[in-house]
Amino acid sequence: MNWTLEVVPVPVADMDRAKEFYADKVGFTVDLDSEVSPGIRIIQLTPPGSRCSVVLEHGMPPSPGARQMAPGTLHGLQLCVTDIEAAREELAGRGVDVSPVRHVGETGWEDGKGGTWNSFLTFTDPDGNGWVVQEAPSELSER
Repeated sequence: MNWTLEVVPVPVADMDRAKEFYADKVGFTVDLDSEVSPGIRIIQLTPPGSRCSVVLEHGMPPSPGARQMAPGTLHGLQLCVTDIEAAREELAGRGVDVSPVRHVGETGWEDGKGGTWNSFLTFTDPDGNGWVVQEAPSELSER
């Protein structure tokens, strides 16, 4: 049996602002924007080429045993691309405040590209949720 990660909730304060950021600035596809029940709205967005989506929720009760995350408390979600510099250009061109490309070197984080699997950039959404973009040597289907 396969266990696939397909949806990750991202805690946000303003659904419309977050939808605009993820769709218009980051370039995710809007799969769903619906009021599924009175007072419960769900927006699901998917990064280009990904099988895993993010979901923005308003009014949804937490699952049994789960806690609600406060907006801006999710950090470390990681996207992979095959060209980190092109990804940085695209994000910056869309108005995302994105870090320089960095790698882990002998003294910690250093500017510029590193070797295979060692080139990263970061950005945050308007609520402060933090994302990492890592350069992969090839598309997932080729690894």
